[in-house]
Amino acid sequence: MPNLTVARRRNVLALHRRFLEGAIAAGLPAKGLDQAFARKIEVSPSMWSQIKNSRPIGDTLARQIERHCEVEAGWLDKEDRAPEVPDAAEERFIAAAREAWRQANAKGKKELSGWLKQRARGPGEEPQA
Repeated sequence: MPNLTVARRRNVLALHRRFLEGAIAAGLPAKGLDQAFARKIEVSPSMWSQIKNSRPIGDTLARQIERHCEVEAGWLDKEDRAPEVPDAAEERFIAAAREAWRQANAKGKKELSGWLKQRARGPGEEPQA
């Protein structure tokens, strides 16, 4: 059975990340954005801090967050939702990587590929031959 507490936390953090990226892209200063997100979902900044760190999200709060973040009811409860949230920073990185790849010669492409593969390995993983 899926762990509802973990799924909800992971998904609310994805919604938070989407909110932060949108606010920063709109030119808002990063300072105070956690408080702004708390206001958006109608909880106190202290409650939001607890949710981010360890507080379980009950059914009523989950539906409240979904309503204020304009996602369908039950969205927070589903596993593997986080990757579905658009990530503007990731898209900018992909565009920059694509541009670097297209402008590189064969040696540069090999170096770029090696650099990315090295960082994509998990902790303790051996390099691939």
